[in-house]
Amino acid sequence: MKPLPLQLYEKEQILDACLAVFARHGYEKTSTAMLAEAAGISKALIFHHFKSKKGLYLSVLDRCLEKVKAELHFDDLPEYWDFFEAIDQFSRIELDYFKKNPDEYKLLMEALYATPKELKADIEEKMGSMMAARNKVLEQLFDKVPLKEGVDRRQAFELIWITVKHIENKVLTEEADKTKLDEKYVERIIDEMNRFLAMIRYGIEQ
Repeated sequence: MKPLPLQLYEKEQILDACLAVFARHGYEKTSTAMLAEAAGISKALIFHHFKSKKGLYLSVLDRCLEKVKAELHFDDLPEYWDFFEAIDQFSRIELDYFKKNPDEYKLLMEALYATPKELKADIEEKMGSMMAARNKVLEQLFDKVPLKEGVDRRQAFELIWITVKHIENKVLTEEADKTKLDEKYVERIIDEMNRFLAMIRYGIEQ
């Protein structure tokens, strides 16, 4: 007999319950028994619908990424005429979202900063796809930025992106053991990013 599909609301409830468990305990220390208890279903149903703990974790991660993309509105970025303003606003929205959704923040912190070995390839593919979509829109916006004569546009964008990645990695490193982002920290790290970008934008030579 063909198994009945999960209703959408049931699946979302299960994923939300399991998100809280993964966020609290991490992938390695989370058991299927813990997940089943949190979701209010049997371990047999967990394996039936998600095949394995790995499959369930990736489903939870997929849902988190979809919610993040919906919140960040990648497609709206071209509405900003100023490339640097777009980066500022994008970073504020992203960090504010994670500040308000600590479980998703904690799960993504683990996925990015302490990637479970058996999930490494899957997570790199998922995160790479999301980052590529964001980068494509930002590259299109950067094409509108007037550059000084002799400045290579590709290298200029690469330098800016190195700076943004440095800030992102700094957040991951400094906040890796936190369960939620602090508002003062968010303001400080965005200010630091903008000061770096201003140096690139206007130059450092007097």
